[in-house]
Amino acid sequence: MEFKNDIAKRFFSKQDIGGAESINDLRDKEFSGKTLTAEEKYALANFDKYRLNILNSQEDDEQFHLHYRQIQVISNLGDWREFIKDEYAK
Repeated sequence: MEFKNDIAKRFFSKQDIGGAESINDLRDKEFSGKTLTAEEKYALANFDKYRLNILNSQEDDEQFHLHYRQIQVISNLGDWREFIKDEYAK
């Protein structure tokens, strides 16, 4: 799976950051002992696949670190519901 610039642009240009629950919010919820819904677990699994596919496909350190930082922003600020889409399950 190749990195999708349109996804990054969607997250980086997000104007209302405060309202969406993120992937990292789900991780915090899980680590604190709260039960996640099936959709939330699915989103976490898809995000992990996405992250690994993107990072493992990088051929040099510069691109790896660029994508690593972008993925950090997505996991902190992006809405977790983005990752329940089938395109991330591949």
